[in-house]
Amino acid sequence: MPLFTVKGPFRCLALRMEAIIDGGGIRKEVVQSGEGPPIPRDASVLLHYSAFLEYADQPFDTTSNFKYPRLMKLGRDLTLAGLELGLLTMKKGEFSRFLLQPHFAFGEMGCPPLIPPASPILYEVQVADYFDSAQADDFLALEPDDQNALPLSVLNSVVNTLRNLGNRCFNQGRYDRAKDRYKQAMALLITRLTEKVEEKEVKAFLLPIYLNLSLTELRLESPQKALKYANRALDIDPQNTKALFRSGQAYMDKHEYEQAHNVLIIAQAKKPFDCDINSLLMKAAICYKKGLNQQKEVYSRMFKALRT
Repeated sequence: MPLFTVKGPFRCLALRMEAIIDGGGIRKEVVQSGEGPPIPRDASVLLHYSAFLEYADQPFDTTSNFKYPRLMKLGRDLTLAGLELGLLTMKKGEFSRFLLQPHFAFGEMGCPPLIPPASPILYEVQVADYFDSAQADDFLALEPDDQNALPLSVLNSVVNTLRNLGNRCFNQGRYDRAKDRYKQAMALLITRLTEKVEEKEVKAFLLPIYLNLSLTELRLESPQKALKYANRALDIDPQNTKALFRSGQAYMDKHEYEQAHNVLIIAQAKKPFDCDINSLLMKAAICYKKGLNQQKEVYSRMFKALRT
């Protein structure tokens, strides 16, 4: 099989790259090494990429204009066999280039008018992170009874994967997507609560999910829902400082300053030197006092009106 074009730039690139399969249909150059094990099959990968035709200065496809990396599921979201095989050789944080022969890219037909027939393709790929989500995907495909028949350790692993995916979305400011992941994890755990012998462990898994949901609802400007999840966390652990603080934040957003003050006082007793708690407590006290003064002024005017 010919090695790309005879004298073109892809030929020069190919000569300094390493073949990752027999025949050289996919060749790789590591620009920046990653760390940890290679990406496993069926993983969900956060990546940036740009795809180039030979002699082109600009990519015909790129995620460089996106603020955050794309999350792509291997075996589902990728349509090019060569790119997927290349990703399986990459590690977290790695930046590499791949040259794909046409039969590992868009084939002999190409994809007119964008991709000419029999075109080799250059991909530049950077892996920000990946999640081994195969176990979670297999678990979610099961019926609830089959899920509950599996060991609790499997459920915990699946919940952790969903929570990590949610955390990544949250950190990127994609709060609706984060909420969907957290609620998916919550639903699995609540279903498992029917097993009384596991109730204590399941509630321990639920606690951080409720805290994540409470904070996410605050970011989505839904203080009533944030308060609901904070209260669920407090039902599990009445002395949980994060839950008390989330509750205080929700009450503040609802302009219920007395309730905010009351829960923040309890949180402060647990962590007297926490700057966030102290700052919000001071704000709650000021707003509560201001509200009382305004209320007194209203009552005073009403009293005067009645006397006249």
